[in-house]
Amino acid sequence: MSETIERPAGARPEGFGGVVLQEGDKAYDEARTVFNAMIDKRPAMIAQCESAADVVAAVQYGVARELEIAVRGGGHGVAGTGVTEGGVVVDLRRMNGVQVDPAARMARVGGGATWGDFDRACQPYGLATTGGRVSTTGVAGLTLGGGSGWLERKFGLACDNLISVELVTADGRLLIADETKNTDLFWALHGGGGNFGVATSLTFRLQPLPASTLALLLWPAAAGPAVFRAYRDLFEHGAPEELGGAALYLTGPPEEFVPEHLQGRLCVGAAAIYAGTEAEAREAFAPMFDLAPEAELVAELPYADLNSALDDPPGFRNYWSAEHLSSLPDLAVEAFCDRAQDMPCPSPSQQALAPWGGAVLRDADKWPLPHRKAAWVVHPFGLWSDPADDARGRQWARDLCSDLQEWATGYVYLNFIGNEGQNRIVAGYGQENYDRLSRIKCEYDPENVFHLNQNILPGWPERSAD
Repeated sequence: MSETIERPAGARPEGFGGVVLQEGDKAYDEARTVFNAMIDKRPAMIAQCESAADVVAAVQYGVARELEIAVRGGGHGVAGTGVTEGGVVVDLRRMNGVQVDPAARMARVGGGATWGDFDRACQPYGLATTGGRVSTTGVAGLTLGGGSGWLERKFGLACDNLISVELVTADGRLLIADETKNTDLFWALHGGGGNFGVATSLTFRLQPLPASTLALLLWPAAAGPAVFRAYRDLFEHGAPEELGGAALYLTGPPEEFVPEHLQGRLCVGAAAIYAGTEAEAREAFAPMFDLAPEAELVAELPYADLNSALDDPPGFRNYWSAEHLSSLPDLAVEAFCDRAQDMPCPSPSQQALAPWGGAVLRDADKWPLPHRKAAWVVHPFGLWSDPADDARGRQWARDLCSDLQEWATGYVYLNFIGNEGQNRIVAGYGQENYDRLSRIKCEYDPENVFHLNQNILPGWPERSAD
């Protein structure tokens, strides 16, 4: 912290042992920057916490002064809720430790750890769990929102592997939620996001993963309908749970394995993430190899490397949306492919179709996540540099979701969308689950201190407004 900046009285939370940043400090601008370059907010204070006690102090400081509180972990969410205008940011990034117990197959993770931190700590033991598809995503934010990732068809969602959460509530209590303590809260933390407090640590069950393989196949855009139909047929007719991934439209990357005529142009891709060896992956993904891709990259990699190989780049303007589909008939495939022409290109944007199923379907009613019963998820996520493209990029994503409404389940995975109104938040849980979450919210955060999220309104289940 700069010693030349004069602080007003009370500008440091009492008992706070971390670093406090305010405007004018050298590190302030970096600390307020989140993944989505559309977000440009200036908090009054960024409290970089180093312990659960620091989190308690920062929350109490903000509440006492009636300042808006944002919680910053990975800062990857498209809505940019990890930063606030004029309020207090509870920044957890210094709390990024990962302690692995290989004998018990468990890992305890700080609330500010990313999936890259998690994967690197578990890799030496041949252990993993489902984590975000982008390694810079925060463990806590992704998990508390449900936790979709490459390994979900084999190991379930990230929250399915959650053993316990240490949480600071709006009134400054430090609680443990698990299967025996604060069980309603533990249920709510399987999808309810950051509505109930600040997760200072999470404990996970780990799974053996001795080998993992990445395959990325590319074709010209005109091959789209044939590629997507083949991809659908593969997953609807017995693809092993070890096989995950996505079929997508993307801009051909400037990589050696991509021929020049595909680079910088709209392409079709089929990505396979296989929980096993390269030979096993090639066998499982054989129907896609049979379509004669014009570019292919196949590599058996340590999972920590695999799970960062397809990271989205930071520094772009972002807009995302999503729909879950109960089926994918040829008409839906055609609608999906037709809309790809509107995707910003060249850009890092992607128009993705991912298979659900496998372990995602197990115990589907145990947690408040009805979207997991869907067969497919459609996820347009736009990344571009020029603000002049904002309207076009948003419209493409919205139009794609609108085009597919005939086959939509009505539910949505909230980590895949930004601010789309209260009705969409209810659609993340279903009305019955939302009502229960609302009652739990009222118990732990009746004043809605933690509202910078996919916000569950406390105690008012009948209230719904866009």
